[in-house]
Amino acid sequence: MEFVSLRGKEIKYCVGCLSCQQTGACIFKDDVPAIMESVLNADVVCWATPIYYYEMSGQMKTLIDRMNAMFRKDYRFREVYLLTTTFENEDFVPKRAESGLQGWIACFGKSALKGHLFCGGVGAPNDIAGNAKLQEAYEMGRNA
Repeated sequence: MEFVSLRGKEIKYCVGCLSCQQTGACIFKDDVPAIMESVLNADVVCWATPIYYYEMSGQMKTLIDRMNAMFRKDYRFREVYLLTTTFENEDFVPKRAESGLQGWIACFGKSALKGHLFCGGVGAPNDIAGNAKLQEAYEMGRNA
């Protein structure tokens, strides 16, 4: 298992030039190629993001946009999972983040979203301690 955190990573914004569709690589030289290589070779991909304004984090969206170079490449993963958390607790809160991720997954026809676990009521770093959703996340990962 490999854990990739976007914290501290240099991820430049996609400019929509589509050069990556011709060459298989982005024109920008930053941390994305190494992350993309890890995703391409993963058995399973699990995205985790806080929900900001009913959407995935900007860092996650920026990475997804930049991984456009993966579109024509072969990839190993078939199962994709999503873990989301935020202060609000209503079921509708993570739906836009899931929808955004589904747009990425749709570009990889052999893959599918196999699970999405949402944990509301988390407003500070330690608020999740002892939450039953942690065990659910563990079980989801163990069964992946």
